[in-house]
Amino acid sequence: MTAVTPTPQSAAPAFCEGIQHFGDSLPGFDQYGKSPAIASSKLAIADPDDLTAAYQTMLTADALRYLILQVTASKASGHPGGFASQAEAYAALVMLGHKNILTEVGHHAPGFYSAMFLDRSLEDMGIQTVQQLRDRFREKHGLLGHLSGLIPGILAPAGPLGQGQHFAMAAATLHRDTLFPFTVGDGGLGEPYIVSAIAHFHTAYPKVTNFLPVLVWNGFSQEHHSMVSTKSNEQMIAYWKGNGFEEVVMVDAKDFDDQNQPGDYVDSTAFSFEQRLQFTKSVLTAIDGAAQSALGRKLTVFIIKQLKGAGMHARGAKSHNLYAQHTLDNADIIAALKARALTPAAWELVRTNCERAGGGPASKTAVTELVLPLPDLGQLPLEEFTVGGDPKVSTTAMGKLVGYVGQVDRAFTVTNADGNEASGIANINQALRIIHPVEDALYNQSPNGQVYEPLSEDACAGLAAGLALMGSRSLWCSYESFAINGLPIWQTVTQAMAELRRPTPSTMTLFTAGALEQGRNGWTHQRPEIEAYFAAMMRNGNVFPLFPPDANSIQVCYDWGLTTKNKGIVITSSKSPLPIHTTFEQTGQALKDGAIVLKEMPSAESPNAKTVVFAAVGDMILIPVLEAAAHLEAEGLSVRVVSVVNPRRLYRAHDVAWELCSEPDGEFLDDAKFEAMFGGDVLIGVTGGASGMLEPIMLRSTAKRDTFSWKRGETTASAGELMAVNGITAEALAKRALDLAH
Repeated sequence: MTAVTPTPQSAAPAFCEGIQHFGDSLPGFDQYGKSPAIASSKLAIADPDDLTAAYQTMLTADALRYLILQVTASKASGHPGGFASQAEAYAALVMLGHKNILTEVGHHAPGFYSAMFLDRSLEDMGIQTVQQLRDRFREKHGLLGHLSGLIPGILAPAGPLGQGQHFAMAAATLHRDTLFPFTVGDGGLGEPYIVSAIAHFHTAYPKVTNFLPVLVWNGFSQEHHSMVSTKSNEQMIAYWKGNGFEEVVMVDAKDFDDQNQPGDYVDSTAFSFEQRLQFTKSVLTAIDGAAQSALGRKLTVFIIKQLKGAGMHARGAKSHNLYAQHTLDNADIIAALKARALTPAAWELVRTNCERAGGGPASKTAVTELVLPLPDLGQLPLEEFTVGGDPKVSTTAMGKLVGYVGQVDRAFTVTNADGNEASGIANINQALRIIHPVEDALYNQSPNGQVYEPLSEDACAGLAAGLALMGSRSLWCSYESFAINGLPIWQTVTQAMAELRRPTPSTMTLFTAGALEQGRNGWTHQRPEIEAYFAAMMRNGNVFPLFPPDANSIQVCYDWGLTTKNKGIVITSSKSPLPIHTTFEQTGQALKDGAIVLKEMPSAESPNAKTVVFAAVGDMILIPVLEAAAHLEAEGLSVRVVSVVNPRRLYRAHDVAWELCSEPDGEFLDDAKFEAMFGGDVLIGVTGGASGMLEPIMLRSTAKRDTFSWKRGETTASAGELMAVNGITAEALAKRALDLAH
């Protein structure tokens, strides 16, 4: 397509510094490149059927391909092939004024960065030239290998496959007149949750269709043929229609091939100029139709079928990665760059269109670039129960507050895998109603409800975390034992929040029915390993697992979580009635200091008696701990029982990467207060979950110490029996403390 000659850098626009190959001429430019297809002060092209618009869309696709290869080859690292195979679709969306584009494909990052460069979004991070784009690719504080909330104009992170639809659907619920396309790789289509998550969402929110999956059907995944590569067009269309999509819009490059390329997947950049133009025009008009369909309340998917690596240095799966030899001096890289090279005038034209599209750079116009206004919650209706009074169910106490939040903030959404009533929070369903097309008062169902209940933890975590990332309030509820199936996207979002360039409500969870309460259900319901994940994630700096010891404490924890920004707040609590140990004031102090002393039992026999300290994580675990403390007191020892509510505060500042967070929280318990709370001759850490949650205490203590924690699940008749299986009994705790004390 392009004749290439050296071009003096002075003849090119300033932003082109770093481009190594320019075209001398481009076919059709004199006819179709006279002026930008997006007129000044307009948001998009005027007519998708106009060949001028199609031509300039084709130039934009080639500009994206050129930059992807120039940037990745500058580091001999990255993933150019997947994005390149759908460059026309992305370019078409931009030319049509749609810039709120997401992806579930982390390996599309170089393409998204190139797009953000073309529309000048990256100038917000000091990237003004292609050379700077090259220099900062895959560098710290630069353009990370996978998409991140750190990058101007990028709506959501991407890396783990099967997540992009959650972000798109969350955004669509909050901005119902805006289109949210998201690219889906055909390799990633094998992820089990993408289509099922959309299907449940569409049943719950039938009018929210303003998200558009863009399937990149290129025949290959990372290292081999994709598993859907053998499907016919008819079978692929049937697949989407069979999963509830009313409109399936497909453009197959094979239909335009005039070069007799073999196989079902072909490269449009190899077509004649005339057929390239017709192919691009078809993509432009088809994706415009798909966009209008999605915005018109029809569940729609757009499919572009084109060989992976179209226009790149290699084709098929071989285009997925760059390897060490793929530098800018590599012959294959040079040949591909020259084939895609634009003239300086074409670069200027593409830059102008991209900047004008959608009303300006994505960094200024994307919905995530502004803080979403939220209703003021005022004072939550907290109810303080009497310490030592009747036992109360903590989750129910929190559920009352959740209902209040949802009634004040109608965008607030609670997600749960069909288990609120079983978790002691039926009051949430009663106050906010389960979202369901069948109205049924008995089951608290309503089409206009605020409780989202798919039988998928991934879908629960995905919508809740996605809403928080997009700026809204949400709550993900689950059994502790099942929540691990939704953790990957929650983890992705908390990491993104740590890097986010704006404040957003923390993503909050309530995990009930911990392993200790699930004895009768067998080992499948006794999986507290998720606590080990959270224990590790505390060191990220913005993850705060909370363990309220009672129904008073949980209310204060939730109230605090609602005031925080850019954090991951995990509240773990029992659904059984348990004693009230703390006041509101004590939990407020525990949130600040990390823990609170529940019982101080000085020796009645000797002021010089040795002191045993129990550091207890959780609520039900306090039963054997307090019993053991009474045994030790009877033995003449001094005993202190400390309830660990906010273990993240108990680390030392240098243990945690808090200073790297965009909303840094550098509060940690100082050494003097730590010693006053945990200092003693013997320290016993006790948790019904993973021992890692005790790490911050064990790191700092200088006492003789030991831990009691979860070992494995077993079918038992009671929580006490299950604790005994794991060696957590009052007798065992007291014996170990005595052994260490003597």
